[in-house]
Amino acid sequence: MRFFSLLFLFISLHTVYSQNQLLSNDIPYKTALDNSKTQGKPVFVMLYADWCPHCNMMKSEVLSDPAVIDFLFKNYICTFKNIEKEEGISLKNKFNTKSLPTFLILDDKETLLYILKGEFKKAEFLNEIKYALNPKLQLPVLEKDFLADPSNSDKYFTYLNALKKGKDRTELSVPTHIYLATQSDSQLISETNWRVIANGVTDIKSKEFQFVLNHQKEFAAVASQSRVDRKIESIVNELLRPLVDNLDTLNYYKQREIAKSIRLQKTDSLVFKYDLTLAERTEKWDFYKKTTLENTEKLVWNDPSSLKDIGQTYFKHIKDTESLKKAIFWVNHSLELNDSYDGNLLQAKLYNKIKDKKKALEYAKNAKAIANEMGWNSKEADTLLAELNRK
Repeated sequence: MRFFSLLFLFISLHTVYSQNQLLSNDIPYKTALDNSKTQGKPVFVMLYADWCPHCNMMKSEVLSDPAVIDFLFKNYICTFKNIEKEEGISLKNKFNTKSLPTFLILDDKETLLYILKGEFKKAEFLNEIKYALNPKLQLPVLEKDFLADPSNSDKYFTYLNALKKGKDRTELSVPTHIYLATQSDSQLISETNWRVIANGVTDIKSKEFQFVLNHQKEFAAVASQSRVDRKIESIVNELLRPLVDNLDTLNYYKQREIAKSIRLQKTDSLVFKYDLTLAERTEKWDFYKKTTLENTEKLVWNDPSSLKDIGQTYFKHIKDTESLKKAIFWVNHSLELNDSYDGNLLQAKLYNKIKDKKKALEYAKNAKAIANEMGWNSKEADTLLAELNRK
C-alpha cells in the first residue's frame, strides 16, 4: 500500500514538474521576438486566464506532456501570457483575441503565421503545431494564394478553414465578401456558395445576407429550408447576443430595429426573447410587462417553456392583479400544451399571489399528483399545500 502511495505521489509530482517546466520557461514577449530572429524559430504564444477551465485543462493535460514539451522547445520560442496582466492585455488587444485559450504562431516581425483556439487532445495539438511549421499551411501563404485567384472556391475554403481554427466568426467575413464579390447573382444560388454564405457571412446588413432574405426559396432548394432558417437565426443571434451579454442597452435598441426589419416570425421571436433577457438583467419590469403583454401570444404562444418562464418572472416581479391574471392565462396554455409538475406548481403560486386559495389548492394538488406518479420529490408542492391549508 505504501508503495502505491509513493508511486501516485511520484506521478503527481512529475506531472506538476512537467507542466511547470514549460510554463516556468516564460520570457518577455520582446525577448521572444529577439530570440526568434537570432535562432530562426517562430514564436509560440499561449494567451490564457487563470479562471479559464479550457486553459487549465490544456496546461494540465496537454502542455504537461513530455512529447509536447519536447516538440515545442525544439521548434519554437515559447511564451505564455495571462490576458489580465500587462503583456497579455496588450497581445489580447493586438490580435483581437475573443476566445481562450488562444495559441499564436508568429514570426520575429509579429506576422501571424498560424492560430488556434480552445481545447485539444494531445495528438491533435501535436499535429497542429507541426502543421504550423509548414509554410504552405501558414496564413500569409494561404491568403496570398486566395487573393491571387479570389473567385476560386477551393482556395477560399482552404484559407477560411485555416482562419476558423483560431479566429472569431466575424473575422471570417473579409475573405468571404472578397470571394462573393466575384460571383454574379445567378451564381450565388448554388450549394457551394450557400456553404460560403453559411460559413462566412456575419453582417446582417450585407448585400449577400439581404440577397438570402429575398431568395429564401431558391436557397432552400439548393440547401434546405432548415439550413436557411438556422443561418437567419444565427445572424440575429450574432448581432444581439453580445450586446445583451454586455448590457449595452444603447446599441442593443439600435441593432434590434435592424433585426426587426427582417419581418419574419422566427426572427421576431428571437428579438422578443432578447428583449425579455435584457429587461430581466437590467430589472426594467415595466418594459418587461409591456413587451410580454404585446407579444407573448403572437410570438411564443406554442412554446410552453417560454410561457412558463414568463409566468415565473411575473410571479417574482410583477404585482398588479390584472397582469398576474394574464400570466395565469399564459401558464394555463403552457399546461394545455404540456402538463407538467413545474407548470402546475407555478400556476398554484400565481393564484396564491392574487389570493385565489381555491384555485391555488387545485393546482398545488395537481403538482403533487404528478410528482407522486413520476416518483419525484414533492417537497415544494407539499410546502405550498401546507401553507394554503393554514389559511
